Amino acid sequence: MGSLSGRSVAVVGGGFGGLSTACFLADAGADVTVLEKNEQLGGRASRLELEGFRFDMGPSWYLMPDVFERFFEQFGKTPGDYYGLSRLDPHYRVFFKDGDRIDLTPELDQVRATFESYEDGAAEALDSYLADSRRTYESAMEGFVYTDRPRLQDWIDFDVLRAAPVGLQLLGSMDGHVADYFESGKLRQIMQYTLVFLGGSPKNTPALYSMMSHVDFGLGVYYPEGGMGGVVDGLVSLAGELGVAFETDCEVTEITRRREGFLVGTVRGERTPDLVVSDADYAHTEQALLPAHERQYASEYWEERTLAPSAFLLYLGVEGSVEPLAHHTLVLPIDWDGHFERIFEEPAWPDDPAYYLCVPSKTDPTVAPAGHSTLFALVPIAPELEDTPEIRERYRERILGDVATNTGVDLRDRIVVEETFSIDDFAERYNSFGGTALGLAHTLRQTAVFRPPHRSKAVDGLYFTGAYTTPGIGVPMCLISGEHAANAVVEDHGSKR
Repeated sequence: MGSLSGRSVAVVGGGFGGLSTACFLADAGADVTVLEKNEQLGGRASRLELEGFRFDMGPSWYLMPDVFERFFEQFGKTPGDYYGLSRLDPHYRVFFKDGDRIDLTPELDQVRATFESYEDGAAEALDSYLADSRRTYESAMEGFVYTDRPRLQDWIDFDVLRAAPVGLQLLGSMDGHVADYFESGKLRQIMQYTLVFLGGSPKNTPALYSMMSHVDFGLGVYYPEGGMGGVVDGLVSLAGELGVAFETDCEVTEITRRREGFLVGTVRGERTPDLVVSDADYAHTEQALLPAHERQYASEYWEERTLAPSAFLLYLGVEGSVEPLAHHTLVLPIDWDGHFERIFEEPAWPDDPAYYLCVPSKTDPTVAPAGHSTLFALVPIAPELEDTPEIRERYRERILGDVATNTGVDLRDRIVVEETFSIDDFAERYNSFGGTALGLAHTLRQTAVFRPPHRSKAVDGLYFTGAYTTPGIGVPMCLISGEHAANAVVEDHGSKR
């Protein structure tokens, strides 16, 4: 690997993509400073503390442990050097709105029996589906997730595209792929729920992402010590050991290319690094931080993208237990097509929402005072909707009533603290385009080479990392995105050691 010794790099934004990039660049010898808009590092993985209750504000599922192990291994470390892990059992619980309840556990035989109880032959179909999912996962991870392929010509003779299952699965939809294995609508929903984390719907997400079922059933679901905020702390500690400097409450207001290096304007003065990597919202970086002649895309480009959902989040500290909710709980309508239509086709606040409940106090008693529970509700909603206090209050009442009706847990008379977070907050806190919670959806036309690039095509020395780039949405993907961005910097500007 080339050396960046003597080079200074400003990383704009301290989310997982920015922290990952910073680690790799510092390890290559660069003088790295992370400039973070907000008061804490982690990007969307912020933490909220209210009267003894602690919430992960964003990501809350620790999936793909192999990606975290691989990341730390490249620095001679392990995740265990920074945080512990507990495997969840059940991985998650599903409440269907007709009264059915299903636990998905680490015991595959239990899961097979559950599937068989809903549909004759479903246990064998699950075996086949998961075998296919594992093959897809292993092929995809090695073929084009860990290996960046930024140009179309990199794919023309690419054997993964020619070979089953990955090549064909880039063309089909998840909706059709899952239907090939299961007739039961409920089983299909279980196999498709991970699309929420990818910001898509069953109809617009390539079948390639069936590999997420291997992530779920094969690799397991874990809770990191300290929550996802504990993982952020681990990356920050590693970065500090590598020599990375951090400046929080330091919003970047301008990025301009100079004859030598860059001028990076911030609310705390100007910086003049040799190179810049942006982990800020890609559209915001292009449209608000760069002069017009240094942008890759016109505003119309962003307006034509399919954005991943935003979210309505309700953070609650409550008295007493919240049984029978599990650490991760999904509440799903029997027909969830209407919910996705309200996100992607006819944007509106969903009338019959599918949503997620997270209760970290089930696993970690430190996140709530004694005798209390910490939880949040997350409802995926369309970006760019009207978001007012009156709408939020009405939707709060709707969700709390829905939780009571469909899980038997009535929270309304024992809420100690609460806070909402939604479209306008994503836009204000994270400069998120349209208030999306995740970035660009993983549609076929926004997957792999069709996502915005790590290298700016307009400005030499400017790079991008994070969920808008490859490989895409999710904490593990952002860690890998940071590696890709750093590799591009070293390839372009590093000297041979």
